[in-house]
Amino acid sequence: MDRAIAIQVSRLTKAYDGRMAVSDLSFEVYAGEIFGLLGPNGAGKSTTLRTLITLLIPTSGTASILGHDTVREADVVRRLIGYVPQERAIDRFLTGREHLELLGALYHLSKAEAAKRIAELLKLVELEEAADRAAKTYSGGMKRKLDIACGLLPDPKILFLDEPTLGLDVQSRLRIWDYVRMLKERGMTIVMTTNYLDEADQLCDRLAIIDGGKIKTLGSPAELKIGLGGDIVSLTLKDQSKIPTLVAALTNQPAMRAVKATPTGLDIRVESPEKALPAILESANRLDCQLEFIEYHRPRLDDVFIAHTGRSMKDDVPVDKEGV
Repeated sequence: MDRAIAIQVSRLTKAYDGRMAVSDLSFEVYAGEIFGLLGPNGAGKSTTLRTLITLLIPTSGTASILGHDTVREADVVRRLIGYVPQERAIDRFLTGREHLELLGALYHLSKAEAAKRIAELLKLVELEEAADRAAKTYSGGMKRKLDIACGLLPDPKILFLDEPTLGLDVQSRLRIWDYVRMLKERGMTIVMTTNYLDEADQLCDRLAIIDGGKIKTLGSPAELKIGLGGDIVSLTLKDQSKIPTLVAALTNQPAMRAVKATPTGLDIRVESPEKALPAILESANRLDCQLEFIEYHRPRLDDVFIAHTGRSMKDDVPVDKEGV
């Protein structure tokens, strides 16, 4: 049975002053799924998102939301979506309830409808007790919950989240994840950008890895990891000057699917660690390559990212800092 398509993107390109921010993107988002755009800072995730929510006009290509073109029918699209931006739009002197009341007026909701929606949303994001306190008294996690409540106020069919847990501590991030899952259970379609690998792995039904403004690969986290075709054995060498020698010795051996040098050693994709490890240790011993550390793991999203982009995302991810 074919799944209903909520968002259709075809050959989408956006350039600023001749610089290509996103190039030739094509993908679909199914109704009721959580779809992620995963990539480092500057990859083109936010540009893609802002084009979909009608804030940017594409240089070329098209995008449609529930069958409505984002350029020709921008007014219709805006009535169908909710948006939680990366930059918080919180006035520190307004209370949580006042933020939602102001937004309700901007959406032209009747007072009765706004009051009903606000009460529901404050309960949903667990801000009922703090609703009448000034936002300046809120923690980072509480402010993010208020952001999400604001995005949900117009009762959207599709919710767009730009880096939903950026800068939050672990506990706050886990709580936001719970809210996102709950929204999906209620039937909402969610599109999110993130540069957290664990977030994409835990939340997204499908994701597109985007780097340099291009989609490198697309699929469910499980499909992408299985698609690598093997487990990973990582070696750390005491003498890094011997890395090229060991890479050459292991490349094209029967049990090795791919051998890649790292700053401290090698990452080896193997068919079976039981078959590969004896060959790895024999080659290292024969070439007098002293091993400081050996790690074995199933493929992770970072391995997928490295395989498709040639580099790791880890150095691009910001440090968690704000509390719940």
